[in-house]
Amino acid sequence: MTGAAPHINEQFAEAAFSNQSVIFDDLYSGDTIIGYKRKRVRDHILKYLKSGGSILELNSGTGEDALFFAKEGFKTHATDISKGMQQQLREKVAKHGVQHLVSNELCSYTELEKLNNKGPYDLIFSNFAGLNCTGELDKVLSSFAGLLNPGGMVTLVVLPKFCLWETLLVFKGKFKTAFRRFFSSKGRKAHVEGVYFDCFYYNPSYIKKRLKQEFDILGVEGLCTIVPPSYIEGFAEKHPRAYKILTGWEDSLKGSWPFKYIGDYYIISLRKR
Repeated sequence: MTGAAPHINEQFAEAAFSNQSVIFDDLYSGDTIIGYKRKRVRDHILKYLKSGGSILELNSGTGEDALFFAKEGFKTHATDISKGMQQQLREKVAKHGVQHLVSNELCSYTELEKLNNKGPYDLIFSNFAGLNCTGELDKVLSSFAGLLNPGGMVTLVVLPKFCLWETLLVFKGKFKTAFRRFFSSKGRKAHVEGVYFDCFYYNPSYIKKRLKQEFDILGVEGLCTIVPPSYIEGFAEKHPRAYKILTGWEDSLKGSWPFKYIGDYYIISLRKR
């Protein structure tokens, strides 16, 4: 299915994540490294964003981040293309009684001009590679400035074209995984809950170039550069001492070259002029 038309690829991605929505939290909520990743992203945002601000969240999933930011005093408008994810989010928001702080809307990030709630916002936020599900990232990025207040921020968590940990899997004979980000300009197949869709990889330079006319860079951090990616299952639980050492190293080196560019993900933040 590589090279599928953008709207077709979105339909496949929506089906995949709607299928996964009912088990998503059970799959990932107890994972130590995913917990580390979430904390890193949230701490990064809280360095720059004042409590009480407004957030437009893209690919919000089941609402884990929206719920966190609500408890920190932020108002979040959580958007996603997946009907299943939006249903899980609504149930979670109601359960925790934060309906006054979290709203939601079914909307693709490639069609943000159709948003009912256009803000403006203090932050546009996309976590954990949601934006890697489109080959039209330029279109998404071009819509950001008009949705932000002056001085508003963008924070994106994206899969780059090179991951050191992933490439090292070649020594375990996992050649397909080790090289899947190489030569991927037309997308690579991803597989979630029985559905295939295209995944695309973007380096920080891609985002910087397309936003440079209206935004200044605040920072780039590598995520799971030294700490293993969460798909290396059970590492933190099996090797707690090693995991603690690696998190210490990564926390020290996350913003340094080359570590900010060779992780499983990177976190990039920019501020609107």
